[in-house]
Amino acid sequence: MSELSYMEKLLDGVEVEWKSLSDIATITIGDFVHKNNQDSSAKYPVYNGGISPTGYYEKYNNTGNKIIVSARGANAGFVNRISQPYWAGNSCYSVGVKNSAEINWTYVFYFLKNAENKLIGDQQKGGIPAVSKKQMEVFQIPIPPLNVQAEIVRILDTFTELTAELTAELTARQQQYAYYREQLLTFEEDDIEWRELAKVCRFINGRAYKRSELLEKGKYPVLRVGNFFTNNNWYYSDLELNEEKYCDNGDLLYAWSASFGPRIWEGSKAIYHYHIWKVIPKTEIVSKEYLFYLLDWDTEALKAEHATGSTMMHIGKGLIEKRKLPIPSLSVQAEIVRMLDTFKELTVELTVELTARQQQYEYYRDLLLSFPKPEVVAHD
Repeated sequence: MSELSYMEKLLDGVEVEWKSLSDIATITIGDFVHKNNQDSSAKYPVYNGGISPTGYYEKYNNTGNKIIVSARGANAGFVNRISQPYWAGNSCYSVGVKNSAEINWTYVFYFLKNAENKLIGDQQKGGIPAVSKKQMEVFQIPIPPLNVQAEIVRILDTFTELTAELTAELTARQQQYAYYREQLLTFEEDDIEWRELAKVCRFINGRAYKRSELLEKGKYPVLRVGNFFTNNNWYYSDLELNEEKYCDNGDLLYAWSASFGPRIWEGSKAIYHYHIWKVIPKTEIVSKEYLFYLLDWDTEALKAEHATGSTMMHIGKGLIEKRKLPIPSLSVQAEIVRMLDTFKELTVELTVELTARQQQYEYYRDLLLSFPKPEVVAHD
């Protein structure tokens, strides 16, 4: 029997009462603690309006087993849960159930987490986005019998644990990939030839287009720094350009502004923006695949040394072209690429699996927490 059909049977004939969050839980705002009084070596995390702890403090004002909701800032409405003692700042609501014999606090967490997008969408706009305490107090939550709450928690905890395991494995693989990339691309200067990039490849500027030239639909997708790594927010164009101003499937590209770094283009013929270069390797000296890994490895160091600009960082083409990087023999390059491809493929596979697992979790969370709501909810 599937989990879903089991839950349908469990809920058959069960009465579900909707209540205001304030009826079943206490909702408190935290207290400000100055940064100067916090210490990274202290025991208790400090939560405010963000997703992660803002610091650590020697005291706590909440004992744990609480749901926290960001009260102010861009993430107002973000829902998290804390099992251990913590310090709630003055941009953080702490939600604790009043009667654990009737209400499972983890069930309440899952329901609020499932409604997180609504909470964020209902932010009070202004100078600083916010979710008011009144919004939290009147928020409606369905209360099935405690055994049903516990079963929903069991199922969702299982998905959460599986997702956490995959996340940990992916993190380990990413660290492994970064470690071996560092080892494989680190050479002593006397052991290998270091060459200026301009001597081993050519950088071709894209085209600076006008906003009026962008279309919702057209012949060619337009690749910009804003969608360089994400494949979203597409615009199109019907412009007919010099062939060099297009990229095609398999081309090596490099963004030198905002979204720094290389990418192998996978897709149909596209127009690439002026802030992106097409990189043409001299294949008798360096392979495209090795050059991709080399540029990717060097990106952070390059940004730290040469990135300029207060609103949008960029790096001059001349600095890129003069950068000296290690260029071993083609046979050594091929072996480095083979090894890094293996690590990268493992990372990609885990990323795909993790994405599928997360989608499955969210699908079941939505199904398990979609209780029929009466047209009129009675208030005391």
